[in-house]
Amino acid sequence: MSKVFVLDPNKQPLNPVHPGRARMLLTQGKAAVFRRYPFTIVLKEEVLNPSLEPLRIKIDPGAKTTGLALVNDSTGEIVWAAELQHRGFQIRDALTSRRQLRRSRRNRKTRYRQPRFLNRTRPQGWLPPSLNSRVANILTIVKRLSSLCQITAISQELVRFDTQQMEDSEISGVGYQQGTLAGYEVREFLLSKWNRTCAYCGAKDTKLEIEHIQPTSIGGSNRVSNLCLACVPCNQKKGNQDIKDFLSLQPDLLKRILAQAKRPLADTAAVNATRWNLYENLKKTGLLVEVGTGGRTKYNRTIRGLEKTHYWDAACVGASTPEQLITTGVKPLLIAAKGHGTRQQCRTDKWGFPSRYCSRAKFHKGFQTGDIVKAIVNSGKKIGTYVGRVATRATGSFNISTTDGLIQGIGHKYCKHIHKKDGYSYAQ
Repeated sequence: MSKVFVLDPNKQPLNPVHPGRARMLLTQGKAAVFRRYPFTIVLKEEVLNPSLEPLRIKIDPGAKTTGLALVNDSTGEIVWAAELQHRGFQIRDALTSRRQLRRSRRNRKTRYRQPRFLNRTRPQGWLPPSLNSRVANILTIVKRLSSLCQITAISQELVRFDTQQMEDSEISGVGYQQGTLAGYEVREFLLSKWNRTCAYCGAKDTKLEIEHIQPTSIGGSNRVSNLCLACVPCNQKKGNQDIKDFLSLQPDLLKRILAQAKRPLADTAAVNATRWNLYENLKKTGLLVEVGTGGRTKYNRTIRGLEKTHYWDAACVGASTPEQLITTGVKPLLIAAKGHGTRQQCRTDKWGFPSRYCSRAKFHKGFQTGDIVKAIVNSGKKIGTYVGRVATRATGSFNISTTDGLIQGIGHKYCKHIHKKDGYSYAQ
């Protein structure tokens, strides 16, 4: 398991300790649980002249999931790791829905609203809410970790690896566009766009070839919108047939492939739009910020024989990565951004009309929606132990979202606080 964070009686960070050591301190009554996620204990007696080891937090930003790792540069030990799941696309869909409802209201007979033009200037560094949430999530976790341990440096994956530009910094124009990097970039783009699977049969973990959706022999181009990935059997079976003829008996698959071919790479666009904003905000923390490339991250991970995961990628970011990484017992904390609720005064139906009222009371029976609780039910139809995020009601009958699904109708008297609401859910 990852190490346990330790605070002194003044809530100042000490060196993280092994879970067994933390368990012994708790059993002997020398410490108490300060926070469950990430697990932190606070000592009851002050430590004189503590020797703190500097740690580096490493970040591998992603559109949906960001990898995080705390690494001790001197020993190569990975002290803590996590995967942070963002909710940027949920925010985007919510804003789209709200915009559609507002437009429908403007088509009805409502009061006249004068147009606004003079107060629409966006400040420098502005990002859409769906992108800004990704940056805010990462900064929140960095700030929390800084209060729990001695962080002295930050490493962030910032740009992709460009071998051709390094070989000839003056290269430009057609020579750069059609150089040795062109084929590599196209293949990496297609691997991301088609999720490393065959477009025709969905095969994974096999050799994939670049396939022309519309064959060049009958007028197809080499544009990426006309390219997909296919396994060797499917590629040979299709040959130079038109895709409409090849998939004439599979109209649903044909429709999906044609739609996927035209879809932009939204995940890549989100990362590209936020990476520099994140970098500037990390510099404001006052810590030394190191930047690395995607190529170096992949190289570091490959030569160390680590799997392709977000948290291992984070541990391998930058040139500061120790030659030997100690990965024994590392179990990542899975963090998912859930938001802090909504200020809507009522819910609407699909046409935008009010359908039900939202209570403004946040706390019911001492609990708040979003708290992580443990419910031990020892009578009735729902006997069992449930741990998860709670959704409260004024009646005292709560719903608990567990890893196994939603459990409805749990009485508040069975619930006990584990972690107060902070906008995130956690799992090991």
